[in-house]
Amino acid sequence: MNAAERFRAAIEAGDFDAAVEEFTDDIRFFSPVKFTPFEGIDTVRALFRVLQRTFEDFRYVGDFPGEGQTPDGESTRAHVLHFRTVVEGKQVEGIDLIHLDAQDRITTFTVMIRPMSSLQAVSEAIHRGLVQDGAIPA
Repeated sequence: MNAAERFRAAIEAGDFDAAVEEFTDDIRFFSPVKFTPFEGIDTVRALFRVLQRTFEDFRYVGDFPGEGQTPDGESTRAHVLHFRTVVEGKQVEGIDLIHLDAQDRITTFTVMIRPMSSLQAVSEAIHRGLVQDGAIPA
């Protein structure tokens, strides 16, 4: 089982702490709600605490392993995990694009979400949660 598969298993078990353990310390998390990535394990851990309480009925419905390129153009092993969830009553569908390094750790994580109305609900909920937790200024 590789890091992407362990990440998925941890999320499906509701163990977000174990999922975050699959990330490198310098993880870059590309969110659809922010142009620049969330960077570093502490920042991403804070984000995942918010995600855990924001997403309802989160489930992965597909897993597509393969090869890819990081945002820096580096060739890497990759997984695309297809998910569905609910946020504030809105149906959300998306993918998690995961890149693995040579040590089998997750180095970059990119999320894409549809439809636009769901993306807006996710954005607002995550922002509120990060402010509430003191992870970002109000």
